[in-house]
Amino acid sequence: MKVLIAEDESIIRMDLRETLQKAGHVVIGEASDGAEAITLARSLSPDVVLLDIRMPGTSGLEAAEQISGEKIAPCVLLTAFHDQKLIEKAARSGVFSYLVKPFHERELMAALEMASSRFGETRSLEEELEGTKMALETRKWVDRARGHLMDRYGVKEKEAFSLIRKRAMDTQKSLGEVAREILEHDEKERS
Repeated sequence: MKVLIAEDESIIRMDLRETLQKAGHVVIGEASDGAEAITLARSLSPDVVLLDIRMPGTSGLEAAEQISGEKIAPCVLLTAFHDQKLIEKAARSGVFSYLVKPFHERELMAALEMASSRFGETRSLEEELEGTKMALETRKWVDRARGHLMDRYGVKEKEAFSLIRKRAMDTQKSLGEVAREILEHDEKERS
């Protein structure tokens, strides 16, 4: 896994880098504050971002919110504080995992794997949802265009759909594009 580390204490950052490399991961970047972590995440496209929650300037929590909001990579927060309000805030900001220091290497590896896996699942679901939205939108346009053709030319439903489909094939356009063109053309004629 390509990992970006954001930790303001250089000794801890070095220890994290060594632990990750020993486990077979690649540390592609290191940041000492949240703002730098955001910049590096945007340019390096890591598989996961490991952030200390409290850093000078932009905090790890703020950086995680930005990185998660842009869907760059999953974020794992590290903190020395076990505070329920902080955990709730982290969950609302899109963080995929949360570790309290000190932690064991196996806990860190499990958190990274879990974050990466859940991020992939979330991305797949979002893509599926977007595809479904587009299919519904296309269906709405086609249904409206089919109804329009039925009303205007007195054709049956099946024939109206066949006309839309044939035009889509002839022009090498999608059904949705053809349906919109039919309706837009009709609106222009009415104007």
